[in-house]
Amino acid sequence: MKELRITDPRTNDRIRVPEVRLVGPQGEQVGVVPIAVALRLAQEAELDLVEVAPNSKPPVAKIMDYGKFKYEAAQKAKEARRNQVNTELKEVRFRLKIDVHDYETKRKRAEGFLLGGDKVKAMILFRGREQSRPEQGVRLLHKFAEEIAEFGVVESRPTQDGRNMTMIIAPLKNKSDVKGEQNAKRAAQKAERRASEHAAKGAPEGDDASQDAAAVESEDTVTAESQDAAGAESQGAATAE
Repeated sequence: MKELRITDPRTNDRIRVPEVRLVGPQGEQVGVVPIAVALRLAQEAELDLVEVAPNSKPPVAKIMDYGKFKYEAAQKAKEARRNQVNTELKEVRFRLKIDVHDYETKRKRAEGFLLGGDKVKAMILFRGREQSRPEQGVRLLHKFAEEIAEFGVVESRPTQDGRNMTMIIAPLKNKSDVKGEQNAKRAAQKAERRASEHAAKGAPEGDDASQDAAAVESEDTVTAESQDAAGAESQGAATAE
């Protein structure tokens, strides 16, 4: 027999209490009844008796199809896990005496993490006597937080633990929102590319039409010139006669 997990509710004969507050299969309130009556009603309905609130006085039990209930609950949990977007904690480390170029690199990296919807753990690594000057670390972390305030907000203030001082910065947008915006942006870019390709395919047709119009105009001009020349020749012949 499969061992019942602690997280599973008690069902049927496992419910060992004198009475329960019974809920029917359609959610109707039956009232407080002896456990024997509740079991009999469940058997007559060819369903299970499930203890849904064991800490109530008396415990609440419901008549239901327990197998179907467990399956639907498992499917919902699976769907929730699939839709869940995990936020990661990215770490950015500093020295108390950091040069400008290195600091800017760290700042831009942190901005990228926050834009991606992840949290940032800014950490200062103290060396030697620097541990005795924590206020300098606090100032540096506050400066860092102010300069990336457009992308994130301080979630936990600077705290020192031995040689390290840390501060957590949370993104202004959660990861699921960021993912949705990225998908929308990609869709818009794809639509724009399709429109450009469609316009490019239509361009030669316009060029051909222009060329045809120019050819017709040129032909008309040549015809007119030929007619003028023929007229002049005819007039000259008449004069000679």
